[in-house]
Amino acid sequence: MARYSLQLGDCFSWMDNRPKDSIHALVTDPPYGLKEYTPEEKAKLRNGHGGVWRIPPSFDGCKRSPLPRFTVLNEKDRERLRSFFLEFAQRAIRVLVPGGHVFIATNPLLSHLVYLPLMEAGFEKRGEIIRLVKTLRGGDRPKNAHGEFAGVTVMPRSAWEPWGLFRKPCEGRVQDNLRKWKTGGLRRVSDNQPFEDVIRSAPTRPQERAIAPHPSLKPQALMRQLVRASLPLGDGIVLDPFMGGGPTIAAALAVGYDSIGIEIDPAFFKIAERAIPKLAEIRIEGKSLALRSSRHIHDGALILPLPF
Repeated sequence: MARYSLQLGDCFSWMDNRPKDSIHALVTDPPYGLKEYTPEEKAKLRNGHGGVWRIPPSFDGCKRSPLPRFTVLNEKDRERLRSFFLEFAQRAIRVLVPGGHVFIATNPLLSHLVYLPLMEAGFEKRGEIIRLVKTLRGGDRPKNAHGEFAGVTVMPRSAWEPWGLFRKPCEGRVQDNLRKWKTGGLRRVSDNQPFEDVIRSAPTRPQERAIAPHPSLKPQALMRQLVRASLPLGDGIVLDPFMGGGPTIAAALAVGYDSIGIEIDPAFFKIAERAIPKLAEIRIEGKSLALRSSRHIHDGALILPLPF
């Protein structure tokens, strides 16, 4: 029976109070620009204009989702970002069991500010998962000089999204770690096919955005693959400390894993609470992933002592 628990609050405080070696995998899409999810910037996002968030124009009758402009970050912002992820990594490596993996979304402009602190905290870098997806990021001509420099693009048009893959060091050999902690590797797609580090992924479907209207919602077609791979024996607890609209928790529910989601923003928390069961039930590529018996664990306060 797959279970999940939703926590409203600060993930740093939560991890400080979580027992050591009690989480088996961490899959998350953090505020990797950090500035875009400050109260001031979220207010501008919700008002539909200004700040870090760029609201793309409508095209062919379709309203595009907001995109954060990370090129506006200054050196002070970048240093805060590096410090933030070092604090995060120090807590994550404590709560993860030996051999536990971290899957963490980022982007090509800022990935080094996310990855280096994880390695400083003691994580082993195990590669990157490349999500092949075309967005509206990049590809623009020089601002206010489009005509003069029509043959110039300021930066490449984005066609991929990196997810850093890190592992807490194993105790002994991988086989020993698997026997003791059930971690240390990644779950294969099948006996004949290993998990691969390139995933073709369309942008999040309108159906999913209607269920969970979060500006950074990742698609279930992607998240179910990542979450499934994160527990090599299909057993353990998956944590998303930056839950947002709940795609990681929904993916865990869909593939039958226990999970915990933490979100500090009350509005996003309410979106996730409503959306997770519905996201978990959507069909992917014409097939409905079999759901094991599941239940939503919560009380009136929506902040729970964990049952597992």
